[in-house]
Amino acid sequence: MTPGSNVPLSAARITVDVAAPVRLDVSGLLLTGDGKVRSDDDFIFYNQPSGPGVAYRSGGGTAPDAITVDTAAVPPDIEKIVVTASPDAAGQTFQGIEPTATVRDADGGAVLATFTPPQLGTETALVVVEVYRRGGQWKARAVGQGYANGLAGIATDFGVTVEEPAAAPAAPPQPAAPPVAPPVAASMAPPMPAAPPAAPPAPAPGSGKINLDKGRVSLQKNQTVSLVKGGRPLLSQVRMGLGWEPAFRGADIDLDASVIAYGPQRNHIDSCYFGKLTILKGAVKHSGDNLTGEGAGDDEVIVVDLGRIPPEATGLVFTVNSFSGQKFTDVAKAYCRLVDAATDEELVRFDLTQAEPQTGVLMAKLIRQFSGEWEMTAIGDFVKARTVRNMVDPAAKAL
Repeated sequence: MTPGSNVPLSAARITVDVAAPVRLDVSGLLLTGDGKVRSDDDFIFYNQPSGPGVAYRSGGGTAPDAITVDTAAVPPDIEKIVVTASPDAAGQTFQGIEPTATVRDADGGAVLATFTPPQLGTETALVVVEVYRRGGQWKARAVGQGYANGLAGIATDFGVTVEEPAAAPAAPPQPAAPPVAPPVAASMAPPMPAAPPAAPPAPAPGSGKINLDKGRVSLQKNQTVSLVKGGRPLLSQVRMGLGWEPAFRGADIDLDASVIAYGPQRNHIDSCYFGKLTILKGAVKHSGDNLTGEGAGDDEVIVVDLGRIPPEATGLVFTVNSFSGQKFTDVAKAYCRLVDAATDEELVRFDLTQAEPQTGVLMAKLIRQFSGEWEMTAIGDFVKARTVRNMVDPAAKAL
């Protein structure tokens, strides 16, 4: 599964286990329609292992912890159960130890879906998947939303009581020991994972999500914007403009922009580039090749009709690569911007502020959510790839 994708559940009782190279603390929260728990009793974890229709199972350090959901026993006012995870070691982040959630038939053991959130960094806790009901049907959705303040941050977000730490006399700072996040509820032990150092981290994938209500959005790397305005998803034609300039005066830069389409299992569907200007039955169209990068404005444009994207395509990754082998250290002012094709209004912009001596860069991605709206996330990762074919695997990993 990719972030935002969903699958219908063919079993009434399912188990979600979350595995990683390190031991994790896994929990489940029962949420009502307003996205909150009814009380602290709806927080299911190692010190409170059962609730209505939801149970926690410890792996004992040799197997993954798991949350089991009996959908027939979930109270009618509960709309979703979110499954969360955090490293057991205090202060450890998910960087380099991305977890994998496996959704199984709780009785037969058959695997129904798997999900690995991509490119995690400073997150010390994560909403991995959610099990939710929609129109009488239970489904599982891949989420991958990170929190830099541990399990306490998740608990606070969903309405679980978080006790404030008692005031203590001031002590000399000790940089080697990061501050400990406040515990979640009085009965929780061991202590929660530590918060990161005070310096603000870069936005985590899926975090800091915003919409278009306040006008044009300028994204930072890994930041996400929901293409929703006035409470309604944007389902019209948009243009993704990609531009660059030579870093050294007089040198031509021949770069190629492309968009790669994927399905919910990160399966490659098709690629749109200068050699194939239309894909997905005309829902995605490329403007053609720019050989120099000279001149103001977008160098290459890809038009996307969001309302015509077929249901099997859930993710679009926009890339730029150098077929001639020139490195991005020879490029200046690389950017991508999303424009409303009807009004010519710039909606979202991402300026690449760094360069690496590589021949390809993953600029941004559009992901279709289960509710139908699209989200754009700035990527900005450099890869060794001179053709769109070489970009397919790195782009899939970025979903």
